[in-house]
Amino acid sequence: MRNVLITGCSSGIGYCVAKGLKARGYQVYASARKSEDVERLEAEGFRTLLLDLADPESVQDAVYELMLRTNSELYAVFHNGAYGQAGALEDLSREALEQQFATNVFGWHQLTTMLLPILRQRNEGRIIYNSSLLGYVALPFRGAYNASKYAIEGMADTLRLELADTDIKVCLIEPGPIESRFRANALQSLKQHVNIDQSVHRLKYQGAIKRLEKEGAASFTLPPEAVLAKVIDALESHYPKARYPVTIPAYLFWILRRLLPTRWLDKILLRIASKENQ
Repeated sequence: MRNVLITGCSSGIGYCVAKGLKARGYQVYASARKSEDVERLEAEGFRTLLLDLADPESVQDAVYELMLRTNSELYAVFHNGAYGQAGALEDLSREALEQQFATNVFGWHQLTTMLLPILRQRNEGRIIYNSSLLGYVALPFRGAYNASKYAIEGMADTLRLELADTDIKVCLIEPGPIESRFRANALQSLKQHVNIDQSVHRLKYQGAIKRLEKEGAASFTLPPEAVLAKVIDALESHYPKARYPVTIPAYLFWILRRLLPTRWLDKILLRIASKENQ
């Protein structure tokens, strides 16, 4: 029975993947940032860890506990815990950007470096990063999140090369719109870090707020089970792919990014942003 660590399991993709892998026979260690979420997961029968990716000591403590509970035997980690800081880049402070990267990038990197010695002991395993469509194309008013996912893409590509002489595989999952609490959390971060009334973009923010508050799924949205299917392939394929796009937009923009001149692609992205914020 293989041990798998999953971060960000309180809801959405992380919760779905934790349930799916547990049902498949994996020994899942589900982590969450809040103690009440950890308690709920425990009540559902999960092995759990309290883990705040933005806190270096929390990451360290979680890894030490994981090593004790698994006898330092781990097959895979699915990096998923993240959030989206909404807002125009010129409206975001350095502090807001640092908080975005602390959770979405630095915590993932620290966790990876601490887990790699465990994976190297057996010379096998999988490091799976839940990136995004926004890790290879950018949309306005998502600059902090775009940047964090671009960073993850670069880290994963580099790590894949650095581990090429081992049987430790590095994979990127690149979802488009997935059913989750992502929009609700993005709205909260927008209101927390952006002075909307004082921004030159205040009228555009009104449209963005309507979009984030809107009930129901956006176009082409898939349930989190679509990501689960890709994670299973990344875990179980003898030759896993470096990248797994999820949803039609993710596949479409992967192609368009390679075929279109940047100016043409920018026009398409600006049109999408204008339409969704009406």
